[in-house]
Formats: sequence, structure tokens, C-alpha cells
Amino acid sequence: MEEAVRKLLESASRDVAGAGDDSKALDGVRVRYLGRKGELAQLFKGLGGVSAEDRPRMGQVLNEAKATLEELIGQAQESLKEKELQAREHFDVTIPGRRPLRGRLHPITQTAIEIGRIFSGMGFETVEGPEVELDYYNFEALNIPKDHPARDMQDTFYISDDVVLRTHTSPIQVRVMEKRRPPIRIIAPGRTYRCDSDVTHTPMFHQVEGLMVGHDISFGDLKGILTLFVREMFGSDVGLRFRPSFFPFTEPSAEVDIQCVMCGGKGCRVCSQTGWLEILGSGMVDPEVFRMVGYDPEEVTGFAFGMGIERIAMLKLGIDDLRLFYENDLRFLRQF
Repeated sequence: MEEAVRKLLESASRDVAGAGDDSKALDGVRVRYLGRKGELAQLFKGLGGVSAEDRPRMGQVLNEAKATLEELIGQAQESLKEKELQAREHFDVTIPGRRPLRGRLHPITQTAIEIGRIFSGMGFETVEGPEVELDYYNFEALNIPKDHPARDMQDTFYISDDVVLRTHTSPIQVRVMEKRRPPIRIIAPGRTYRCDSDVTHTPMFHQVEGLMVGHDISFGDLKGILTLFVREMFGSDVGLRFRPSFFPFTEPSAEVDIQCVMCGGKGCRVCSQTGWLEILGSGMVDPEVFRMVGYDPEEVTGFAFGMGIERIAMLKLGIDDLRLFYENDLRFLRQF
């Protein structure tokens, strides 16, 4: 039996070597020698014909042969797996690589950056403030007391009686004036919130408010600054006009309209056949607002303005539905 074991090991070694890189052939070798009905199993069955005194030694010989075969075939299988893995991982370094998908700035962000760039060029500093705001800063300090009808102009999200989600970024202007003395020249961009949702309104939107305070600031300064902004944003040939309006925290107040960018002022559905589109509100800071922050309205004057970034982006980019900005459709976003 020992001779049979020796011949079996020699035969198995030749068959493993002969299998080469053929995984099916190697598995056939494993079944032939180590299977339930394999050659080694037949030798184990032959132990019954061995004398009692030789049986333990022959059992040990067969177990050692089994271990040798398992190691031999196992090493061949591991070597074959390694070769297959290396073959799969082989690549041609001359083939062009895959370009990773690149992110890009959202059109609202692009518009906000452009607005900031224009006002920065005119000496305005960018400041920020809290989105969860005290009712005092959002309304009262801006000349809108609790019983003021102007509160109905803004559908407000109330967190409590005295805390709101800010409806505009004008509270930042009040906070800045409380901490600084004139001259002040700032813009305050950021997210704002109102209970409104349709083609031209969303519950969350972006605004930029501006403030300029100093000595002898006039309505002429306001017109000059905003005219320059409109020319930079929409082009030097776009028409614009200042139209009287009302805001509780400015007096006098005016809205700024530009010639319809869709029809060139001829009249269309977008501009309701008027040829004009409103883009922002503005006015001279009301003296009551100055008194709330400790300024003497007899010594300083100033103007404020505010615009919706989405509104500017829609006009500049020719977009007719505000909701497109928030649907995250890559087909839309890739256009910008």
C-alpha cells in the first residue's frame, strides 16, 4: 500500500502540472484524487485488508498523503486565481483615462457671485446674518410694528411669537448699524423664507439687500448706483426707469424696472404687454429706522435697496419658471 500511495502522489503531481492554467482541468484533478469516490478514498477503503498492527501506520501514511494532495492542489488553485486576477487588472496605459464628472456652480450661485462682484467694484462690503431672526429685527426695527398693515405683505413663518424665519435680509442692515457708525456701504445676500409657492415664488428664496449711509447721501446717489448696477448686469443698452412705490422702511421709495429682456420693450406675455419688468425695490432710509439704531436723521442720510436673486437670474438667463432652479434636473443645470 505504501508503494500505491507513492505512485498516487507522483501521478497527482504530473496531473496538476499538466492542468496548467486550465481551471476546469485542475478541478478535475481534485475530484479524481480527493473526491468521495477518488483514488485516495479507494486506498482508505483498503485499510480493512491491512493487518491490525500495520493499520495505524498505514492510516497515518494515507492521512499525510491526503494533506500533501490538498496542499499541492490548493497551491495550484491559488496560483491560478492570482494569474486570472493579474490578467483582469492588466491595462493599457496609453488608453485615455475616464474624465471624472465635474461639478459646476448653480445658476443662482453664479448670479449671486456676479451681483457681489458688481457691488464690490463700487466699494460695497458683503455681510451676513442669522436666518432665524427675532421679530424685532425682521419687523419692528424696520418701522413695521406688530399692528402695522405692512406685515400682511409678507407671509411669515413664525417659530414663536418673537422668532421668525427672516422674510428678507434687511435685518442684517439694522444689526450692522447698531454696531457701526457711518459711513456704511454694505450688501447682505442670503436665504429668506415666506409662505408662498407658485411659478414665480418659492417658500425659500435668495435676496440681496444693500445699504449706504453717510453725510449728504441723496436720491441721486441711489439712482446712480442702481443705474450702474443695471447696466453692468443687463448691458449698457437696456432701458430702465424708477417708479414711485411704498416700503415701510424707506421714504421716498421707488421700484426699478428694466426694459423687458424677452421682447425688447415691445410687449409680450412675460411683461404683461407693458414692455417693462420690475427687478428691485429701493428708497431713502426712513428717519424712524435711523432713530431705532441711535443715528441722528438730521446728521446722516442713506438709501437701501433689495432684489431677489432668482428674479435677476430668470431675467438674465431667460428662464420662465422659478421652480426649475430647485428641481435639480441635470439637463437644465448643464446649460449654465
